[in-house]
Amino acid sequence: MRNTFGNIFTLTTFGESHGTGVGGVLDGYPAGIEIDMDFVQHELDRRRPGQSGITTARNECDRVEIISGVFEGKSTGCPIGFLVRNTNRQSHDYDTMSGLFRPSHADYTYYNKYGIRDYRGGGRSSARITISRCVGGAFAKLALRKFGISIQAYTSQVGHVMLDKDYRKYDLSQTDTNAVRCPDANKAEEMEALIRKVKDKGDTVGGIVTCVVKGCPQGIGEPEFGKLHAALGGSMLSINAVKGFEYGDGFDCVLTKGSEQNDTFTSANGRVGTVSNHSGGIQGGIANGEDIYFRVAFKPVATLMQEQETIDMEGNPTVFMGKGRHDPCVLPRAVPIVESMAAMVILDYFLLQNATNL
Repeated sequence: MRNTFGNIFTLTTFGESHGTGVGGVLDGYPAGIEIDMDFVQHELDRRRPGQSGITTARNECDRVEIISGVFEGKSTGCPIGFLVRNTNRQSHDYDTMSGLFRPSHADYTYYNKYGIRDYRGGGRSSARITISRCVGGAFAKLALRKFGISIQAYTSQVGHVMLDKDYRKYDLSQTDTNAVRCPDANKAEEMEALIRKVKDKGDTVGGIVTCVVKGCPQGIGEPEFGKLHAALGGSMLSINAVKGFEYGDGFDCVLTKGSEQNDTFTSANGRVGTVSNHSGGIQGGIANGEDIYFRVAFKPVATLMQEQETIDMEGNPTVFMGKGRHDPCVLPRAVPIVESMAAMVILDYFLLQNATNL
């Protein structure tokens, strides 16, 4: 099982949804970075369950314990070990699922690959494992701050309720002012109403998270098989429930001609820039200094509070209905995960470019 992310800056994760805890080891992290643990905990709090009436009711405090690699408030350059303990497990909710395969979950594929599976909340395939990514992302953000690089994601679509694709039309600082994490207050109300309506029917709904990276230096990214957009896409597609990734104009570019799509260069006060940014800040797999922006599509959660047909482990047809605590929509809690993966990719590629400590 591939459990390690990154090239120079790496994150190795461990843990299961209903095990003792979830954690990881960060390696290659530069020495001397001031570690604001309140900020790290805040990033975890943005992801944690039980935040509102439109997220799972599982009540975990998700307190992170730093085991190594931080001394007197600064990173030492040594591996940073961390652990977040599981304190609110209700594994009995999954007893009736031990002998069947849940539709559109990883039960069947994990069992076929390993010959064994942890049916308690999906075990290793659970979205709870993304805790480790949020810790890694928080540390990455702290390092990127030194260079004025910021990363902001937000919910841009839930079901049929959507924002304009141009992120510049919104004040992204308003993203965390509502439960849906949408910078448009009116659309946020519509999104929340849709989620509640779907939840009341025992169903789920998907949507899109948009992410914007500002301040990324020109030249970040590796040609050919290490393109920056490929690394971002791969990291996003590794997140649970993600079904699609596009950067810049993405699939909409097929609706335009080359004369409309090209980003022409300009120079002002010694800085080269582009008049437009259809490329999404990346050309030839390398950052060009403009804003990097991309969209990540999340499917509806697979666990429904409705009866569904499936098969048991012997291949016999049976009926299954979800039980326990589950999100009717992953979007609100997915926003910090998208940010975290983006931060880790940018830091890793920044270190690849500079081949030195910060």
